[in-house]
Amino acid sequence: MSPVACAACPLRKRTIFTPFTAEEVVFMQKFKVGELSVDRGTTILMEGSNSPQLYTVLRGQGIRYKTLENGRRQVINFLFPGDFAGLQAGLMGEMKHSVEASSDMVLCVFDRGELWQMFRAQPGRAYDLTWISAVEEHFLGETIASLGQRDATQRVAWALLRMYERLSAVGLAVEGAVPLPFRQQDLADALGLSLVHTNKTLARLRELQLLNWRDGRLHIPARSELAKLALVDLEKPEIRPLM
Repeated sequence: MSPVACAACPLRKRTIFTPFTAEEVVFMQKFKVGELSVDRGTTILMEGSNSPQLYTVLRGQGIRYKTLENGRRQVINFLFPGDFAGLQAGLMGEMKHSVEASSDMVLCVFDRGELWQMFRAQPGRAYDLTWISAVEEHFLGETIASLGQRDATQRVAWALLRMYERLSAVGLAVEGAVPLPFRQQDLADALGLSLVHTNKTLARLRELQLLNWRDGRLHIPARSELAKLALVDLEKPEIRPLM
């Protein structure tokens, strides 16, 4: 398949993303050098590597994770359509975490060598990179708050509701369900829970008819009730930049 032109990007029409100016569309088309299709399980970026490329997720989902000294994996957060990856290597010289595809993915590829040209020629776009970094930091702060202040049921409810809202905002909700290809172990790692505890918590939430996650699909029939349990307010997803 031919690469998607930036002017025809299906994500741009989603109201969750800030609009592009005509000049920004032209710049981003020059910045984009192609697309990368990867299979589920592919390592896209490796911790410690110095990748010459940056990526925006066009389709599919993935995870960011760190490998601990004992070989275990700690999931940091999740990648959804519209998310940006590889900025650490661009600014810090090497990746501080790895990125893996949890489903088949298509990524827009950008030349990292042109990153500083963006700062010179498109300061608005460069500011968007700062915003993206700040949002990742905010998510980590939310996760830490969840680990400290929410019990296991509330953590799982919070995480799955947040994923559901994010995936719905990019048009992936069909009949009240969104694709969610992650393993229960991924969710357990991200929330500081054991796999057994996570499995039991999901079963409890399913019995309460608050959510149902199976066969790679997440259905939430009672969003307001789940939000109350998760100790969050249901709000429209925050408008975010798209690279």
